[in-house]
This record gives sequence, C-alpha cells and structure tokens, in this order.
Amino acid sequence: GSGYEYAADVRARVESRLGFRVAGKIVRRAVEPGQRVRAGQLLAELDARDYQLAADAARAQAGAARTQRDLAAADLKRYQSLRDQGFISGAEIERRDAQLKAAQATLEQAQAQLAAQGNQARYTHLLADADGVVTGVDAEAGQVVAAGAPVVRLAQDGPRDAVFAVPEDRIAEVRAGQPVDVRTWTDDALLQGTVREVAASADPVTRTFAVKVALAGEAPPLGATVRVLPKGRSEERRVGKECRPLCR
Repeated sequence: GSGYEYAADVRARVESRLGFRVAGKIVRRAVEPGQRVRAGQLLAELDARDYQLAADAARAQAGAARTQRDLAAADLKRYQSLRDQGFISGAEIERRDAQLKAAQATLEQAQAQLAAQGNQARYTHLLADADGVVTGVDAEAGQVVAAGAPVVRLAQDGPRDAVFAVPEDRIAEVRAGQPVDVRTWTDDALLQGTVREVAASADPVTRTFAVKVALAGEAPPLGATVRVLPKGRSEERRVGKECRPLCR
C-alpha cells in the first residue's frame, strides 16, 4: 500500500446539534453526556409561562370570533325569514351574508393563530428526533438561549465513520470509493472500510483535508481511536511499473 497510516476517531454518520425552535430560559436539562436516548425522549425544557399565556390569549380570541360568527349566522337566518315575508329587500340579505362570511374568515384566522401559539408552547420541550447517544451538552439550566442555539449534541444510531486528516502532499493518494484497512487501537482487530467523502478544500488552520471512511460490520464505540491504512493507488502504480518490461 502507500505505507502511510493515519490516526482516526470513530464518529456517527449523522451527529445533530439540537436546539429549541423558540427562545427562552432553560429550566431543566434531562440528559447527561454519554446517555443513550430514544426518539421522542425529553432532552431539555424552557420556561413556558409566556408561551402558555400567549396560547390562552389566542384561545380567547378564537372563542370571541366563534361567537361573532354564530351571531352573524343567526342574524342572516332571521333576515331571510323577514325577506320571505316581504318586509326587507334582497340588498339587506346580501349585507348580512357578507357579514357572516367576514365573521367566518375572522374565526379561521383566530384558529390559525391559536394553532401557531400552541406550537410555540410545545417547542419549549426539546425532544430527541432519533435514537442515539448524547455526545455533548452546550447549555445548562438557568441559561437564556436564542432560537436555534445548539443545546444538545446527539450521535444518531446507524452507520459509523472513521474520520482523519490527510496532509496536502498525500491527498492525491486518497479518493472516494477507495478501500482502506482499519485497525482498532486496543486489540489491533482488522476492519474493512471505504472512503466515503474527501473534503473539497483544506482546513484553514491545519491545512489538512478531512476524510471520512465508512466502516463495514460492527464498528468500535463512538470516540474510539483507529488506524487507517489507505490502499489501492500506490499498489496500482507499483504493479504498472513491474508490468512495463513484460509488456515490451
């Protein structure tokens, strides 16, 4: 092979930085780093009093709009009876019908606002979106966070990658789809892997290229150290040189 080994660490294929969809003060953190969680499990919670009050106000507005709609419907029914008796004109019926349609639209708007406020109140609970392991916590109870700020890092269950850095003078020997040998640091067990992704540009600080290798079979635990030995391109050049005299 190339003769170069790289130290890599095992990471989850998908690692999410989860945060609240609304701003607020954290009143509870329900998980610890390294804890395994299930999809839908509570991770953290915000103070929801303001959002609950807003939801209550929206519910009251929806109730008032429903009352106005019912009143407009009753008026239209009475005026239709009066028109049948010849006491009012058709124009008055049209005005009452327009009032009923406006009241119905107002009710629908209030119901939509109520649903939106209800969602805001539910967003004060941060839930795991998949099974996995908590790899880090970026906020603590008592801290005020903005909407979208990372609070919990979650490594989702599923495929694992070995991630390592390659210097610029060796990046030409690593390509996507290339097979590699992966050995664990603890017991030197051999694993097979395939280069899944090669960074398109170098890291601005280290000037190295990040490479991700998809591990086959049962991968080591998250964070474990492994040794990666790329193979393929160097062997092709060596075999090509040995075949030239024979081909002549």
